[in-house]
Amino acid sequence: MKLNVLASNFAKVVLAGLVVALVNAFTTQAIAETNTSAPRPMLTVKGQVSVPRADAAEEVSEGAAGVVVWLVPADTSRKDRRSSIESPHYKIVQRDKTFVPHLLVVPAGSTVEFPNNDPWLHNVFSISRRIQFDLGLYGTGVLKSVRFDRPGVSYLFCSIHPEMMAIVVTVDSTYFGVSNKGGRIAIDKVPYGQYFLHAWHESAAPLALAATRRVVVGDDHQNLPTIIVSVSRPKPTTVKNWM
Repeated sequence: MKLNVLASNFAKVVLAGLVVALVNAFTTQAIAETNTSAPRPMLTVKGQVSVPRADAAEEVSEGAAGVVVWLVPADTSRKDRRSSIESPHYKIVQRDKTFVPHLLVVPAGSTVEFPNNDPWLHNVFSISRRIQFDLGLYGTGVLKSVRFDRPGVSYLFCSIHPEMMAIVVTVDSTYFGVSNKGGRIAIDKVPYGQYFLHAWHESAAPLALAATRRVVVGDDHQNLPTIIVSVSRPKPTTVKNWM
């Protein structure tokens, strides 16, 4: 009788031990899965742009607006999540004999639409080295589009109205922004990590455009170092193969 009681108690102890071990195992696995699956929050990266002339110390009179800044992940194996999820709609409208907006930044592979909202014929063409196209003449209410596959700068013109000019800057990233009149810039939804910093301005000196630096984005690194883009050449206002 005593042997049966001892055996029964031993079995209960063993069973209790197994239950505790299983609970601990499941708890440890759940914590590990939570730690590995919980994504870090995206950050808003801010910066300040300075645009001095290449032949002078002071900043240009028109200010530091219109500087394109973008971040390219240093880890080339890391896939840009937003590029596969979002399909933003890009458009440059022809209105009042003007391209609106004048400057458009798009990730490589984007399609840009060119609707004609004027009561007369228009044309859109580019002879830039990065992309060359001619959409021909088309009238009111007609929409044509172009896919911008390669990173680079494309200057757009209208063969009928030579005063019309726009710029499409195609970048190899979805983390980009354009500075305002005060030279301030903000890039939203940037993941933690290391990036190469790029900057561009339509009147920038070629050497200034070639400069890049490596930056870190994290809890204590949400502000970019001051971005200096030297200006030396006039803005293109007529048909010319600039890039």
